[in-house]
Amino acid sequence: MTDDGTVATSEPLTLYTADNVRIDAGHLQGDGDLCFVVAHGFTCSWRQPALQRIAGVLNRFGGVLSLDFRGHGRSGGHSTVGDREILDVEAVVAAARRRGYRRIAVTGFSMGGAVALRHAALHGGVDAVVSVSAPARWYYRGTVPMRRVHWVIERRLGRLAVRLARGTRVARTGWDPVPEAPYEVVGRIAPVPLLIVHGDADAFFPLEHGHQLYGAARDPRELWIEPAFGHAEVAATPDLIERIGAWASTAVATTV
Repeated sequence: MTDDGTVATSEPLTLYTADNVRIDAGHLQGDGDLCFVVAHGFTCSWRQPALQRIAGVLNRFGGVLSLDFRGHGRSGGHSTVGDREILDVEAVVAAARRRGYRRIAVTGFSMGGAVALRHAALHGGVDAVVSVSAPARWYYRGTVPMRRVHWVIERRLGRLAVRLARGTRVARTGWDPVPEAPYEVVGRIAPVPLLIVHGDADAFFPLEHGHQLYGAARDPRELWIEPAFGHAEVAATPDLIERIGAWASTAVATTV
């Protein structure tokens, strides 16, 4: 973020995943050796104002590499809604390392939070993980918004609607096999520091998801229950993002 409060312009990047999917990303250069990899929620994009504001606040603490997951925005491929997206994060982490960043803090929102957890557990190679408003388990239909999300993912008309309305391309075929749910793998993240953030006003995933993730994780871990906080990047205030940035700066300083 610049001195006058505006968000600096990101350097656009084109990256490729291990399965050869083109990923659109943006880079904000930062001071020091810390880089935040910012992973958005379902149907979002790093180019949207909410994500740009988040990147601008985190840029006070280090570099920022934001990505569009496969099937989103200007990236190629089709969304697998949390499965193969771990390869997208891996491509961005590798890009951050190539740019000389020694400490990587992956910060994900909603679906991106689930991907951040799964990536850290299954691939490793990061120094801190922040999961905001993430689901603990798959196929949750306990709220009206999540029943709508499942209609979008599972029905042909729903996939067409979200492509026309949001530009998000969802894979026609379902998971085979079903990937491990975040709560099933989160315990593997340790000893990398983990922060789980969940709002008590989340209309998509109630607090039980945050508690389930925290209960399955191992130290070092923290759980922040945010009063009156809704869901993911749209609801995230500059104050919350600044606290996340400060937490990550301290957390990576303790890693070997």
